[in-house]
Amino acid sequence: MTFNGNTSNLVLEQKILGSKKTSNLIIGSAVSIGGLGFILASVSSFLGKDLLPLGHPSTLIFVPQGLIMGLYGIAAILLSLYLWALVTIDYGGGFNRFDKNSGLITINRRALFKTIQVDIAIKDVTAIKLEVRDGLNPKRNISLRVKGRKDIPITRVGEPIPLIQLEKQGAELARFIGVNLESQ
Repeated sequence: MTFNGNTSNLVLEQKILGSKKTSNLIIGSAVSIGGLGFILASVSSFLGKDLLPLGHPSTLIFVPQGLIMGLYGIAAILLSLYLWALVTIDYGGGFNRFDKNSGLITINRRALFKTIQVDIAIKDVTAIKLEVRDGLNPKRNISLRVKGRKDIPITRVGEPIPLIQLEKQGAELARFIGVNLESQ
C-alpha cells in the first residue's frame, strides 16, 4: 500500500497492489513452461520422435506414460491460463480513497469479472484498527472500525506488511481521518 499525496491535503489515496507481482509472474511462467514440456513429451512418445532437447521422450510408451504426461500438460496449461488471467486483470488490486471534501471513504478492488466498490461516510469510522498475529499463519492488517458494520480490511492480501510500515501507515491514516488508532 502506498500513500499518494500528503495529509495536509483533503484527499488521501492509497494504491493497493493486486496479483501483478513478480512472484506470480515467475510461478505463471514456470507452470506454462512445465505444461508445455509435458505436452511435448506426450506428443514425442506418440510420434516416436524427440521434440524436446532433454532426455529421450520418444522412448516412452504412449499408453499409459505418454497419455498421462499429456493429461498433466493439459492441466498445467489450463492452470497457467487461469494464473495469467489473474495477473492480467490485477486481481485484488485497486485503491482506497479518503476524501474529506465529500466526506467519503471509497474502497475499490478488482475482482474476476467486475469491480467491487464500497463507499463509507468518514463520520461513521470510529477507529483505525491494527491487527498483528505472528506464527505459522501471520496476519498484519489495517482495518476500519465502522459503526454498525464489521471491521473493513483496507490492506492487500498476501505477504504480511513489515511491522514498522504497518504502524506508520495506521498512524498516518488515523491522523488524517481524525480517529483513534487501536491494536489487537
